[in-house]
Amino acid sequence: MSVETTPEGDLTSDVDELATELGEAITDLPAYQAFLEAKQAVEADEELQEEIREFEQLREEFMMARQTGDATNDDLRELQSAQQELHEKPKMSDYLQAQSEVELKLQELNEIISEPLEVDFGQKAGGCCED
Repeated sequence: MSVETTPEGDLTSDVDELATELGEAITDLPAYQAFLEAKQAVEADEELQEEIREFEQLREEFMMARQTGDATNDDLRELQSAQQELHEKPKMSDYLQAQSEVELKLQELNEIISEPLEVDFGQKAGGCCED
């Protein structure tokens, strides 16, 4: 028994294969590798992880206070100050810079893919480039 493939099936398979190759090529980019290294450095730093947890707790408390109408401008300034302090930590700063560079490259790739489609591929696909 033979299974015949349709040209549409072949084309879908080709597109799927190209998408896989694109994903693999992205992981080989120096910007992506720098992002992974920076991410691993942040994750491996227990002191920084504790500071991240503390900031997330502060942010959660602020969000709850804002929902109940109890948040003040002082609370917002405290949150912003804590975020700035966290972002100024060398490993965190490196991570955020590397993340930004990867996001810019993904946005460029999205534009290249989207151009012949005449649609914002990343936005329609619900990709990471959508805020």
